Amino acid sequence: MPAQHDIAVETELWDTFAASAFKEDAEPSFCWTQYAGHGPGPELLGDPRRVLEIGCGTGRALAHLAERGIVARGVDLSPVMVEKTTTKWDGTGAEFVRSEVLEYLSEHEEVYDAVYSIFGAAWFTDPSRLFPLVRQRLRPSGVFVFSQPPAIPGAYGPQGMYKGGFAGKAMFTYRYSYRPAVWERLLTRAGFATAAAWVLDAPQPGHIGTLLVRAVAP
Repeated sequence: MPAQHDIAVETELWDTFAASAFKEDAEPSFCWTQYAGHGPGPELLGDPRRVLEIGCGTGRALAHLAERGIVARGVDLSPVMVEKTTTKWDGTGAEFVRSEVLEYLSEHEEVYDAVYSIFGAAWFTDPSRLFPLVRQRLRPSGVFVFSQPPAIPGAYGPQGMYKGGFAGKAMFTYRYSYRPAVWERLLTRAGFATAAAWVLDAPQPGHIGTLLVRAVAP
């Protein structure tokens, strides 16, 4: 049975996250992994003129791309985060939109050279619904790239996840975890011409790696 997402509850969750995650003194920065300065950079996106980040969070990656002349738009569920990022990154040219990602992709017809997610909406959205919509929003040979923690062995599919601790108001969402080969199959079934998924080791042995996934539209 598909996970049942309560958008109102999840919006409150991500508003709470915004209050703690957003830093007023942050600088533009693009990193796929949870370790600063580790792993590949925006070259995984190719050479895009127009990009969409889904679940854009603090906006640092989007601001980094916008400062380099790329038309950069981000979508995030949290109105608190979108207000903060719009104010913070106003001078970069990045655009931030408050929307639920599936609704946004379904209702808007703009197309992009690249769509990406860094520990964002691709981690928290049912891939059977998300991937076909992303494919529709890509130009021919456009790329879809996302990163997130790799699956815990034996824990696959939608995983319930409380946020903010285990005492107090119940705020939770679902994240989606699969082996790399399964991510590849899900993407090709959604209409992508090619897909590659791999786990990049952490800079320190024994620490949590990063799942990286890159798919190319036909």
